Amino acid sequence: MSRYRRRRLVNRAMEVVASLAALVAVAVLAIVVISVARRGAGAVSWDFFTKPQALFGQPGGGIANALVGTALLVLLATAMALPVGVLTAIYLTEFAPRRLAVPIQVVIDVLAGLPTIVIGIFVYALLVIGHTQSGYAGAFALAVIMLPLIARATQEVLLLVPSTLREASLALGVRRWRTVLGVILPSSVGGILTGTVLAVARASGETAPLLFTSSIFGNSVQTDVTKPLANIPVLIFNYSEQPDPALHKQAWAAALVLMAFVLVASLAAKGLLARSRRKLAR
Repeated sequence: MSRYRRRRLVNRAMEVVASLAALVAVAVLAIVVISVARRGAGAVSWDFFTKPQALFGQPGGGIANALVGTALLVLLATAMALPVGVLTAIYLTEFAPRRLAVPIQVVIDVLAGLPTIVIGIFVYALLVIGHTQSGYAGAFALAVIMLPLIARATQEVLLLVPSTLREASLALGVRRWRTVLGVILPSSVGGILTGTVLAVARASGETAPLLFTSSIFGNSVQTDVTKPLANIPVLIFNYSEQPDPALHKQAWAAALVLMAFVLVASLAAKGLLARSRRKLAR
């Protein structure tokens, strides 16, 4: 009886510790959100979203050029990372022999944990030195960051597809690649979108790679990807380094916008994941 009582006490203690840890995590997030909102909400206005940044030394301005540049960078990065990540996951899950799948999986896991500043230096040496900063260099750096996230998320959702679907398709004489394209992928679209949305949310807030690849930009709205594109993370960094309190306030406002986007993207990813799991459970 004493052993049973001790186990109950240990179980209750661990529940309390885990609950406290969760509350601390939520409290930290709440403090960050409230702090950013208090400092930046006052600068958020219609002009803030529709006007480009002002020249240094001049009042006013907004983040229109940074919004457009960030959207282009993320779209280009997604176009690069999504097909490669999905195809990599399909190969590892459906076709790769174990002797190849294990080392490739290790590489993906290492890439996922690689510091983003290292990726920025690598892309800087590869695409910027000898050329110039550009939007496609920044997008490539973000794509490298997104690739392992998309690949890993796609792997997980492919593994959730019931094996009976594969077996039924193969039993009907359908080739393996047709089974993947016609049976497995349609059942995994929701999970793939979830991983992509989370990867987009992660890449949209990265600063270090863009400092090396797309940080020397003007104050006009730029859509030419062969030139550096303005972006919100670098804009926040630049404004935070200036002595002007008005620029500090705009930096907080830009951080609030970026944080709101990440929050909405994360909630959308959770919704897509829940829908995908319900679909696979049927």
